[in-house]
Amino acid sequence: MKQYIEQHKERFFDELFSILRIPSVSAKPEHKNDMERCAHRLKELLLEAGADSATVMPTSGNPVVFGQKTVDPSLKTVLVYGHYDVQPPEPLEKWHTDPFEPVIRDGAIWGRGANDDKGQLFMHIKVFEYLVRTGQLNHNIKFILEGEEEIGSPSLAPFLKEHKEMLSADVCLVSDTTMISDKIPSINCGMRGLAYVEVTVTGPNKDLHSGHYGGAVANPINVLCDMISQLIDSDGRITVPGFYDKVVELTPEERKMMARAPFDIEEYKSFLDINEVKGEKGYTTLERTGIRPALDVCGIWGGYTGQGAKTVLPSEAHAKISMRLVPDQTSAEITKLFTEHLLSIAPPYVKIKVTQHDGGDGFLIPISSDAYRAASRAIKEVYGIEPIPGRGGGSIPILAEVQKILGIDPLLMGFGLERDTIHSPNESYLLQQFFFGMESIALFYRYY
Repeated sequence: MKQYIEQHKERFFDELFSILRIPSVSAKPEHKNDMERCAHRLKELLLEAGADSATVMPTSGNPVVFGQKTVDPSLKTVLVYGHYDVQPPEPLEKWHTDPFEPVIRDGAIWGRGANDDKGQLFMHIKVFEYLVRTGQLNHNIKFILEGEEEIGSPSLAPFLKEHKEMLSADVCLVSDTTMISDKIPSINCGMRGLAYVEVTVTGPNKDLHSGHYGGAVANPINVLCDMISQLIDSDGRITVPGFYDKVVELTPEERKMMARAPFDIEEYKSFLDINEVKGEKGYTTLERTGIRPALDVCGIWGGYTGQGAKTVLPSEAHAKISMRLVPDQTSAEITKLFTEHLLSIAPPYVKIKVTQHDGGDGFLIPISSDAYRAASRAIKEVYGIEPIPGRGGGSIPILAEVQKILGIDPLLMGFGLERDTIHSPNESYLLQQFFFGMESIALFYRYY
């Protein structure tokens, strides 16, 4: 694979850039046509790589790209999952270059989607091409590339149920996660789930003059901030009753095994430019982001935020709140518990509305499986060190549905790094990880 990459890397960059230039932002309705364009471009790339067939299939939301190549029905089948939608690029002023005009600089590809997930899913298409053209493909391969992962994959679970037979496979191969570092590789054995809500606090029926009414009428922003401050106690524990009831506690032996992962707290703080870390008492930073749940306010607004002063007491205040979940918490139950608790602590002088948005459950996979062992062997051969099993702090909610509906385990061979700043301005993907990723995936097929 290494030689094939060297021979074709300029073409690889051209093809990858052709999809990175498409602003396939699923969160914004105005990019609906861009979603279609990106799906059709991926269909072309799959066919050019050697797929027997590739189709852009409609869903209730953005289309799914499905491609496949059958070598022999008796052989194992690998289902490759990826997503072609990307996060909104804002704030645009923070980008050093145009987010949708990718560039190669300082040993990395820069642009929205360079890592998450266009760059990583593209590796699978090129490995597939390599295996087909060199006569080394000894598996049946299917691709399912969706356009709604960044908004919670609302259309994909029904698609999986409707096309269960078409999507049957032995394992679901995914590259949409990060490694510990480019020197210490890792394989995620599970990911956290997600419950995401929007809270609206309403006070008076219109914005009021803060001089005429301030001190006499409750300010929804003040009330919302006070309520939010009650959701986490001084030990960093979430105060929603019943929140931890189904959290699976790791044994001391399991925590000891997880602690094998190298982690430099000073380097971590320096990278983030913070003086101290903060989280649930009694757990390490790695444990807080892997095996423990979390609650965070992702956005908060209300009143006047423009230039200058406007003495207004707002009618409404809003917040978007994310809750990362661990086994055996479920998104539906946690959303219900959160809503009930927020309503219970709401003072009588405001009205509260909780709207559910994204959601999905977490999952775990066994490290004893043939697929995991093949991935571990492949990565060790490329990086020169055996990868450490770990847990991802983020969420890919649809993979829990893949497990439940299709009855197959996801295998998370991700090659991103924290330095890639996915979801933030100046997203990037190291060329070394891009190349090593393709080499590792190619070897996975040899050993699986």
